[in-house]
Amino acid sequence: MPILLGAALEYQSLKSAEPRLLNQVPDALDRPVRWVHSSEVLDIAPLLSGGELLLSGGQALAGVTAERQAGYVRELAARGIAALALETGPALPEVPSAMLEVAEAAGLPVIELRRVVPFVGVMQEINSLLVSESVEHLQRGDQASHAMAAELAHGSGLDQLLTVLAEKTNASARLVSPSGVTLGAAGTFGDDGHLTTVDVPVRGVLAARLELQVPDDGDTGLARVAGERSVDILGLALLQRMPPGLKELAGIELMRAINSGSQPWQLQQLGPASGFLVGGDVAAVVIRSAGAGHMRPAVDALLRECVPHSASYANNAELIALASLGAGAATRSVLMEALRALDVPTGSVVAVGPTGRGIADAPWSLAEARRALELDPKGRGVVDADTVAVELLAAESLDPATREGFVQRQLGAVVEHDRVKKSELMRTLAVWLDTGCNTAQAARELHLERQSMHHRLQRIFELCGGDPRGTGRLAALHLATRLARL
Repeated sequence: MPILLGAALEYQSLKSAEPRLLNQVPDALDRPVRWVHSSEVLDIAPLLSGGELLLSGGQALAGVTAERQAGYVRELAARGIAALALETGPALPEVPSAMLEVAEAAGLPVIELRRVVPFVGVMQEINSLLVSESVEHLQRGDQASHAMAAELAHGSGLDQLLTVLAEKTNASARLVSPSGVTLGAAGTFGDDGHLTTVDVPVRGVLAARLELQVPDDGDTGLARVAGERSVDILGLALLQRMPPGLKELAGIELMRAINSGSQPWQLQQLGPASGFLVGGDVAAVVIRSAGAGHMRPAVDALLRECVPHSASYANNAELIALASLGAGAATRSVLMEALRALDVPTGSVVAVGPTGRGIADAPWSLAEARRALELDPKGRGVVDADTVAVELLAAESLDPATREGFVQRQLGAVVEHDRVKKSELMRTLAVWLDTGCNTAQAARELHLERQSMHHRLQRIFELCGGDPRGTGRLAALHLATRLARL
């Protein structure tokens, strides 16, 4: 059986720290802990693989801005860790409430350790148990895969292979295609139990998804290990049943080439082979999520409905896709709306790159989509690289001192007013300018009465040298509000 977070907190090495769960995350204490790790490095998230209980003394967090604290917990949530345990004390007297709110919204449990304990002792006690359990899981997983291999050698089909896996793991098993068609099954799936999923690729192309439903009293860790050990056997069975076509293989190679920034001539060879026109408009899509691989079938289905042609590729916690736009701006708008309606896991972020004029522009569109995510790491809706084009250009071409100087020269008095009075004049001005100086629309977006909106604008005009309409100053003020966001 896996070690659940609630049980881990009861082990003496950790219990002596007087742990306390600080935020409300559904079923937080029932999360399985795969490993216990400690680190003071704020950029630790890319080095984690999910399921970790991360211990931190809080020294690094105490010395950074609230924005960086929020980014830290979002990154950890996106990696799918079990929980973050922070030691409070002289360096970090308490966990910031704003940080807790962000963590709760992202689905990350945060635990306060109210007494100092040696982290090495915690890791030794719990990880030794996890290692013993992992060895047993690997042995039993290998037994399952060997039994499945023997069945395959005797000509058994997918149903027979899944029956062997189900018996070895005491779980129901089924294999589902990327489009949602059940290819084989063993056992009965119901509403109870825990669902474990494992991707099954064939020659680098996602061919199916293995689903294992474990009873409430079952061993989800064993199911996952056995499922992962059976991927090659199931892939061979699928290859015999439905080998991937050349177009599908070319599509995955195209996405790998785009992701690595290959030369245009390589893309111009792979594009037509995978169904893309060399000179056709394209746009890249980036989804960062702990469940990126599991989201690929839903994203592929969405793209098939929205655009003439597409290709996708899942790599670690990132899913990238390329969409052929066909009718250009109209198709891109449809794609944006569909992505906004896509059901994504908590903590996921989505961005669409600018339109590329041909397959050779695909790496640029992908790079701009990633840069757009860095500008808006909170993942509020779908980030459109076209709407932050000014910020992307400024971040690339202007150093921070130049940007700050420009903002101060244009709107320094407004910035100072907001700082002293705790007002929101800069935000008001930015929304007003973004709406094309439409006072009524800006008031609606800011949830203000029109009279209040007029009062705010009057105060802004007094601070920045008068009403800018008709003076040629609108562009400079608008640019300053955009630069201030950086």
